[in-house]
Amino acid sequence: MQEQLKDKVKALPLTPGVYLMKDSLGNIIYVGKAKQLRRRVQSYFVKSSGHSPKTRVLVSHIRDLEVRHTDTEFEAFLLECRLIKELRPVYNRKMKNPEAYTYITIRRAKENGLRCLAVSYRPEEDGGLRRFGPYSSRGTVERALDGIKECLRIVCSNPAGGRGPCLNHALGRCIGMCAGGNAAQVYEGIVDRIILFLEGRSTEISELMEKRMVEAAERFDFEAAARYRDEGRAVQYLLQREKMISFAETGHISLVLEDMDGGMAKLFLIKGNRLLLNHRLPLPVEGALRTALAPEIGRLVRAAYAASGTEQQGPITRFDVDEAQIMYSYLQGAAASSRQLEEGWLARDADPCLLEETAALLLADQARLAALEAAAGDEEEGEPVPE
Repeated sequence: MQEQLKDKVKALPLTPGVYLMKDSLGNIIYVGKAKQLRRRVQSYFVKSSGHSPKTRVLVSHIRDLEVRHTDTEFEAFLLECRLIKELRPVYNRKMKNPEAYTYITIRRAKENGLRCLAVSYRPEEDGGLRRFGPYSSRGTVERALDGIKECLRIVCSNPAGGRGPCLNHALGRCIGMCAGGNAAQVYEGIVDRIILFLEGRSTEISELMEKRMVEAAERFDFEAAARYRDEGRAVQYLLQREKMISFAETGHISLVLEDMDGGMAKLFLIKGNRLLLNHRLPLPVEGALRTALAPEIGRLVRAAYAASGTEQQGPITRFDVDEAQIMYSYLQGAAASSRQLEEGWLARDADPCLLEETAALLLADQARLAALEAAAGDEEEGEPVPE
């Protein structure tokens, strides 16, 4: 590493932010985020033998870096996501690819008019009846769909029909919808069950797949059991992704408080996939003074919500799924204290006490979280891996 770059890395603070790696021509080749900039960036240049091949190639091209400071780790995540989309660095391959996200679409099959499940990059161009996603791993989606179809015996090798039941029907993998008649009606009912499952309104298919795996293990067919296990994990990935998308699309409102250094905190108001409020405020140590902040928090939240307008949250697309994932993961984690708000609490004629009581609970949550973090101490950040 060049002396100038080495000095720049040593001078980085132990604070959150985003780093932009540059090559010899000054081009930005990688963007990453950090809870502690110095430790994160230094990790690229030490113990290189333990790096992945992709990381070693990246490091060999780094000649300079730029940093953008943020108040919190959450803001670093959001800034990283925005910069990757704007700059499209060559080593951020996953987010550079415009077709990095896929969907499950349900549409009418041309061969027989029955509904079918397919994987698509651009569902808006497919004319489908329903869509689920976007998902970030096409391979995982395909594995999950294959497992669901096989488990429910709708793997048809002759969807056009006309020649009687297909070969998969003889193998027990198709219920015979290729032959028409009552089997076609049963098949449409199975598609309805799959839709309910993907919507998170039924657990039946997960239970069937789990039972299939256990039965394979009991008859010592461990190869099949391992395959069923992997398919089950892929299905759970779909369900978790749908929970995130539903959380964003339905416009859940969350109030979040994240601790900062110097007796300060960051207050966030999040509605679905939108950040409505990002505000610094002092955070006294003394309990009574801290609780007295509740009315101020209520005022800030009501003002931010009123200024946001009444725009409805649309479907999550592949272009904003990253922000949705960041916000959902952040709210599900333990990096900050958060509380859900009812939309009615933010109406002009709502009782302000409802919001203030929630703000007081949020402040109490934050105090407990800060105490736990102080007792546990800071944890080292993991190995950087370019996407």
